[in-house]
Amino acid sequence: MGPVLAGVLQLLALIAALALAYIPLGTYMARVYSSDKHWRVEKWVYKGIGANPDAEMTWSAYLRGVLAFSTVGVLFLYALMRLQGVLPGSLGFSSVDPAQSFNTAVSFVTNTNWQSYYGEQTMGHVVQTAGLAVQNFVSAAVGMAVAVALVRGFARSRTGELGNFWSDLVRGTLRILVPAAAIAAIVLVACGVIQNFSGIHEVGQFMGGSQQWNGGAVASQEAIKEIGTNGGGYFNANSAHPFENPTSFTNLFEIFLILVIPFALTRTFGVMVGSVKQGYAILATMFTIWLGFVALMMWTEFAHHGPALQAAGGAYEGKEVRFGVGASSIFAVSTTLTSTGAVDSFHSSFTGLGGGITMLGMMLGEIAPGGVGSGLYGMLIMAVIAVFIAGLMVGRTPEYLGKKIGTREIKLAACYILITPALVLVSTAVSMALPTPPHSMLNSGAHGFSEVLYAFTSASNNNGSAFAGLNANTDWFNTMTGLAMLLGRFLPMVFVLALAGSLAAQKPVPVTAGTLSTEKPLFTGLLVGAVLIITGLTYFPALALGPLAEGLA
Repeated sequence: MGPVLAGVLQLLALIAALALAYIPLGTYMARVYSSDKHWRVEKWVYKGIGANPDAEMTWSAYLRGVLAFSTVGVLFLYALMRLQGVLPGSLGFSSVDPAQSFNTAVSFVTNTNWQSYYGEQTMGHVVQTAGLAVQNFVSAAVGMAVAVALVRGFARSRTGELGNFWSDLVRGTLRILVPAAAIAAIVLVACGVIQNFSGIHEVGQFMGGSQQWNGGAVASQEAIKEIGTNGGGYFNANSAHPFENPTSFTNLFEIFLILVIPFALTRTFGVMVGSVKQGYAILATMFTIWLGFVALMMWTEFAHHGPALQAAGGAYEGKEVRFGVGASSIFAVSTTLTSTGAVDSFHSSFTGLGGGITMLGMMLGEIAPGGVGSGLYGMLIMAVIAVFIAGLMVGRTPEYLGKKIGTREIKLAACYILITPALVLVSTAVSMALPTPPHSMLNSGAHGFSEVLYAFTSASNNNGSAFAGLNANTDWFNTMTGLAMLLGRFLPMVFVLALAGSLAAQKPVPVTAGTLSTEKPLFTGLLVGAVLIITGLTYFPALALGPLAEGLA
């Protein structure tokens, strides 16, 4: 079997698995967030944190809950890393320095999981399990809660209430993420992923010296890092490491885990707003972009130039031979079109255009299908923009799901789509203009610029992957990427929740002959076009200086 055919067959198997899971998982999540009953263990949690799960919240109260919970998470994780040297189960590792502790704490709380350190040489068992793994669950649950709040904004009318953040957070964690991660971890252990709390031990002799490895609760961490679109791995090689991803089956299974909840949330959206066709329209938009990016990535990595690449049968540099070019291309697109950031190959080693595709996937806002929760609310914001554009073209007030898109709504949507590009482009420009930050670049020229652009694109979009080669463990990059992650995560949430509150307060608008049908293929095409054009106009100059210049050289 040729490598191209193998890649296509894996892609078809992945699509089939996602299709089978779509309706049951999406419907189940809608029931979870619509239920008025609380499990006993959930009641214990509410009692422990002093929350009333039945109290409805306005958008501002919901936002205060998000920010308060996330602030506590940052402080706790920062303290845990600073105290690692005196904690049991530290494997002898010292406390993490302040700048890196800040960066890592912010990274995991914002669902970014950017890692400017070697996991197997820096973090002990306590920090990995009690700190990082916990944030993998709750940061994903926060994103899902915000998405559900926006969906309620579309579904409700004449009210300023969006549900209860604490109830949405606990239910998302205990009813969705924990069971899914437990099942996934069992599958991964059965397929060879390690799960233990062993210490550091030497493995054989290599080139005159020994190699050291430490174990860890890797399978459980791997499961939630993919399901929650987190991405932070136990080892520096991430999902290219055989302890995290040993076979081609586990590789495909992990891609499935990355995509299954973000895609299924479109079904949840359709059920909660009372029209599954609306969910299918959003799904079609996400799937069209994702499939197009996968096809484009495979073409750039297989349609190679030069005798060495032709002899190898593909651009194999930086890719695991266990997975090949096809599967690595699917993984790279899936992890950058979501907010996952896990890698089974090194994006810096992709062809110039291939590396640009990974960057462009993040620059779209990671909405196809996007991160857990963040992908759905990001795409719904783009739907609001698309409806507004359509309204301008026909000269009537735009409406979406029975809600008028007025001045307030479009201002909030516009602020949402401007925040991340501003963070990416300003941070990259400042880093390139100052004398010291460029010293962190391994390469010069277009590829070196791409390393810095990729870093801030990844941080601001809460992805977490990186172009290998950039030394990001400096005070400048730890601080700047940390700020980019904070602002890139929580400023958009402010506008999402404000928009949800504005929509929920409106009266429903009756459907007329002039109402744009947002469940039809025409709207799907309009939405795809809006996403690509807005992103292209925003980022094209920066891409032209980096991956495009390299790919066309």
